[in-house]
Amino acid sequence: MNRFLLPVVLFGLLVALLFVGIQRAPQKNIIASALIGKPAPVFRVPMLGSDETFDSTSLRGRWYVLNVWGTWCPECRVEHEMLLEIARTESVPLIGLNWKDEDILAQRWLAELGDPYDAVPVDRDGQVAVEWGVYGAPETFLVDDQGIVRHRHVGAMTAAVWSRDFLSRLPRAPVSPSAPALVPAEG
Repeated sequence: MNRFLLPVVLFGLLVALLFVGIQRAPQKNIIASALIGKPAPVFRVPMLGSDETFDSTSLRGRWYVLNVWGTWCPECRVEHEMLLEIARTESVPLIGLNWKDEDILAQRWLAELGDPYDAVPVDRDGQVAVEWGVYGAPETFLVDDQGIVRHRHVGAMTAAVWSRDFLSRLPRAPVSPSAPALVPAEG
């Protein structure tokens, strides 16, 4: 009996050790993206709640953030207040790609929680997300004014992630002496 107990105990300790290591890994939300430094995929899809079409080429010439979300995603709800804070700063256009969702649920979500997005294109079949290399929602990408993907974050957006990984990469606009400086919210 003891010769069978020792391997089970050792296996259990190994699993526990790996679990703790993964939870404490400083870069557990960083998944390398083949798109970093390359042109952002071009897409043309319907806009949420509209007969209009969203064409990603309309964003050329300015930096933007693409946030992939869905009402079925618990972490999307976690990050939503932070997205509202980002939108209030007006530091960069925020595009919310609604991924594999029902339009009515997405519209209800934005009506109830607030709409941080400058545009909400709809990726009903998931093809746009595939082209962007999305593993799951939420995922957020920073794209520069030349249409090049500069950063990708997997997981809920936080003030620390926004400041460290996104805001720090945005070009600094000249600040006039009378204009208040944009400072990321803490929390």
